[in-house]
Amino acid sequence: MNRRTFLLSTLAAPALAQPARKPNIVLLFADDLGYGGTGPFGERDFPTPNIDSIARNGVKFTNGYVSCPVCSPTRAGLMTGRYQQRFGHELNPGPAADAEEDFGLPLTETTLADRMKALGYATGMVGKWHLGYRPQFHPLRRGFQEFFGFLGGGHSYTSPLGDATNPVLRGTEPVDEKEYLTDAFGREAVAFVERRKAEPFFLYLAFNAVHTPMQATEKYTDRFASIADRNRRIHAGMMASMDDAIGGVLSTLEKNRLTDNTLIFFISDNGGPTAANTSRNTPLRGFKGQVYEGGVRVPFLMQWKGKLDKGSIYRQPVISLDVLPTMIAAAGGRIDPAWNLDGVDLMPFITGKNRQRPHQTLYWRFGARSAIRKDDLKLVQGETASPELFDLAKDIGESADLASAQPDRVRELQRDFDAWNSQLQPPRWRNARNDRAKKKGGKKKR
Repeated sequence: MNRRTFLLSTLAAPALAQPARKPNIVLLFADDLGYGGTGPFGERDFPTPNIDSIARNGVKFTNGYVSCPVCSPTRAGLMTGRYQQRFGHELNPGPAADAEEDFGLPLTETTLADRMKALGYATGMVGKWHLGYRPQFHPLRRGFQEFFGFLGGGHSYTSPLGDATNPVLRGTEPVDEKEYLTDAFGREAVAFVERRKAEPFFLYLAFNAVHTPMQATEKYTDRFASIADRNRRIHAGMMASMDDAIGGVLSTLEKNRLTDNTLIFFISDNGGPTAANTSRNTPLRGFKGQVYEGGVRVPFLMQWKGKLDKGSIYRQPVISLDVLPTMIAAAGGRIDPAWNLDGVDLMPFITGKNRQRPHQTLYWRFGARSAIRKDDLKLVQGETASPELFDLAKDIGESADLASAQPDRVRELQRDFDAWNSQLQPPRWRNARNDRAKKKGGKKKR
């Protein structure tokens, strides 16, 4: 070896020895968006090009579920990778003024942000928290290094200081935000990526779109003048704003050459409350607050260029509890059995290394409502006076009740549900507003 070759080899060696940078992770979380409410899942009234691009460049899950049909419990499961009933986070709390003193993701639970931070990630959250109002439950106390958003379950899109108990915050300080709130969340998410692009980062962008109140600026509603129904037109505008915000994040990743090393999820927190926001759950039965498919099966997408086949479809049941272990494994972390996770790392399943189902059985308990899906059979209780049994492989719309024809299967699924249910805690709080409404004979508000 001559001197020049020796020097070049010596200089190249350290570069070759550098470990590959851990992947960035972006978790996009919509609010009250129904299963059929985006282009990849059938929406045709308005375009969702940036959401569509995630499906086009990654995986669409046709049987993607969340662990509750309403906001806060689903988020508790997402943040822990565990069925939230294991630690009593079963019900929505109501607004801050009504919420019970102990409402919040229990401090005994380790969050997704905690785990990513321990793996050397910069952690940032933008948007809706809904996991506790008091200081000890604040995102900055639960593993996030940066936070811009609000703590409650819903918020005006145009009046950031309109609710004194639930202001828009930067960190812990209220801000008088001038932009339409979804636009502001997109702006802040882009800024986080720009600030943290030199290091592995985890961004949790939790929109409140398309949750009520129905508010959109003319910038967006003018795109949909052909939609006659006012609420539907506003819904389309709210979706357009969210899709644009997602597009801003995707283009920022691309500009900084980060796309190929970024794992991206897009999920909704529950099915759409169609009567409130016109979100569609087609072709499913039911809506937000119910354990029919329309309440718990949601749009679910995942992109990781170079790791996942573009435009692929995965048809086996998965659940939002799987996000945490998938992220931990992608980041090079070890999943400790002592964590008692209910989710699994999805990568071996969707890449074909593991041909089994990620979950043979999935469970739901939401107050008096409950369901269990075992393989393709689903037992639903609490939506009608009697248990209902459906074969989802043949009847995605849950229109043909098989309970009377297959009593043995009803008993089998009931036994399985009871065994799971015996491990759970009772709800740690009630929804005070719901309780008052029931006493007055009014409708529940979620």
